[in-house]
Amino acid sequence: MENNTINSISSFKSYVIFWIGQLFSLLGSSISQFAIIWWLTEASGSPLILSMASFFNILPMTIAMPIAGVLADRINRKKIIIIADSCNAFTILFLIISFNFGLINPILIIITNGFLGLFQGFHAPTVSAIVPTMVPKDKLSRMNGFNFLLTGFMQIVGPVIASMLLAFIPIGILLWIDPLTFVIALIPLILIKIPSVRKEAATAKNISFIGDFKEGFRTLRLIPALFLMLIVSMFINFLWRPYGVLLPYFILFVHEGSASNLALVMALMNFGMFLGALLSTIKKEWKHSTSFYFGGELFLMIMYAIFAVTPHGFFIMMGIVAAFLGFIIPIMNTIYLTIMQLRVPADKMGRISSIDWMISLIISPIATILTGPLAELIGVTNLYLSTALLGIIISVIFWWIAHVKLSKKD
Repeated sequence: MENNTINSISSFKSYVIFWIGQLFSLLGSSISQFAIIWWLTEASGSPLILSMASFFNILPMTIAMPIAGVLADRINRKKIIIIADSCNAFTILFLIISFNFGLINPILIIITNGFLGLFQGFHAPTVSAIVPTMVPKDKLSRMNGFNFLLTGFMQIVGPVIASMLLAFIPIGILLWIDPLTFVIALIPLILIKIPSVRKEAATAKNISFIGDFKEGFRTLRLIPALFLMLIVSMFINFLWRPYGVLLPYFILFVHEGSASNLALVMALMNFGMFLGALLSTIKKEWKHSTSFYFGGELFLMIMYAIFAVTPHGFFIMMGIVAAFLGFIIPIMNTIYLTIMQLRVPADKMGRISSIDWMISLIISPIATILTGPLAELIGVTNLYLSTALLGIIISVIFWWIAHVKLSKKD
């Protein structure tokens, strides 16, 4: 018993070291993503191009995630993370060379965005799968909240740093921050030990790759609250997609703003995420958590509708509404992740994590590819408003279902 406690403490300390390194990497990625998307918005001036860039980022990610989840339960998780992060860094280096030699164009950005999505598809489920193997159960909820807290902080700082630096240095130099932060994240990753959850060899031989994935679905269906959350998440992500894809266009062309205005809105949204994550870190437990989750989805869609009808050029108001949007997201995610991590067996976390990401994103490529043409047809503002109103209706329906079917089990 004493040895298990010591191992648990040691494993948790290793996770904290790993997590700090990943935060640095996230900061570099946040800076580079802002700079690349702003350049693409200015260079193309087209909602269609922005939707194509997002589509080719999401599609490889969606395809890779179920594969990554099964691999994370079969092979060394540490190697998967190192390979995925290294490939991401080399892709950014390729972009740096392209910018500095004047070879860059929107098509090249779209292609490289696809590779970045592919590598993220292997990285995200693997990182999610290691959390319950390294973090004690009594610290899971707070650790999830703390994760969103500092993640939100890095995402506040990233766009602000990027918008400030773009005023003084070219993007080809700015992008160097990303591979440098990758090196910072790589050092602790190499030094720590990440547990691998493996099945007995005799059993593993009798289970196919597809069988592993199906087993993940069977496990998921035994947890109705989690399954229902995944379904509503799929619909909301579909309707929420235009916001992320067209936000730079909405700021630059609909409201005639600048990179600083976009950074302000993004920073305030991430500040809201920071506050939501802080609350999640402080609060030990959410009563009636599933009902609260669906109520949060409704609140999210109401704020989205208000954001869509913000008066022209009112960037402060837009940022405040975005802060409310950001505030609710880490609370919902903390509730959801904690339910998943507590109810799913450790040796199935990779599969469930990948299914989670896949179901949440599975219709996002369709939503993304439709976003550009619909924006050209009815306008960005009308697209924002119509998807928000539809999201309100869907959220109310699922909230009612959750209240009727899950309240006794919550």
